[in-house]
Amino acid sequence: MFNPLARLAPVLLLLGLALSGPVRAADLVMVERAGCHWCERWNAEIAHIYPKTREGKLAPLRRADIHDLPDDVTFKSPPIFTPTFVLVKNGVELGRIEGYASEDFFWFHVEQLLAAHPEATDGTGQP
Repeated sequence: MFNPLARLAPVLLLLGLALSGPVRAADLVMVERAGCHWCERWNAEIAHIYPKTREGKLAPLRRADIHDLPDDVTFKSPPIFTPTFVLVKNGVELGRIEGYASEDFFWFHVEQLLAAHPEATDGTGQP
């Protein structure tokens, strides 16, 4: 018996995946707190450009207050310093950067963090 839905199923599946938006491999969780001087510097120097970069596409930024950490992330240890940048995949911490000293410091360490955890990008290095 001919079932027209059987032919449409693969198309509907692909359409559903396309409409749900891009699936990303990882997040970069920025743990911050109100009044943090170094968080404010990061916001002024990096925040506006980060989403446009390769790193920002591989690990989109997600923010969390140090006093209200997300329940859906398993940290290896509680963050102590702000800012702390935690690379997370499937809710599990892969690695972190503690602190912010300068733009060069941040970009160097984010690049190193992503290179050390190819599983964060499914080994492709592509968003």
